[in-house]
Amino acid sequence: MADVVTTQILENGARNLVLLFTNLSDGTGETAVKKVDAQSTTYAGIAPGGGAGSVPGTHLSVWEILYDVKNMGLSMLWDATSPQQFAYFGGFEDGRYWKAGGITVPSITGATGSILFTTKGAVANSGYTVTMFLKKNV
Repeated sequence: MADVVTTQILENGARNLVLLFTNLSDGTGETAVKKVDAQSTTYAGIAPGGGAGSVPGTHLSVWEILYDVKNMGLSMLWDATSPQQFAYFGGFEDGRYWKAGGITVPSITGATGSILFTTKGAVANSGYTVTMFLKKNV
């Protein structure tokens, strides 16, 4: 069996991107699962005059995270040659995480701007619900 996961696009505008992620674990967990593909045209901005613009890539930034994590750890990482963690929530925790000016993609080798999720210590019926507010900056 496998974890039951969902990804929903709540907003995908010229500048803002809001995504909702859920996981109900059977204990399998997730390892470096790409949740936001910053190179995908799905998230491209809108070009002047309409039409698809540039993909956000390394211009993507995280402005706010609303999270509810139950009985597991959740690590969020910037995709790169060696992925870099930018947030971690664990145990039984819920709240709001934000940083003035946003959390930007670090200047590291192989950075793509994509976001990976890794769970730690997942057990049956553990899980998370995450709403992530991003800026495309393109």
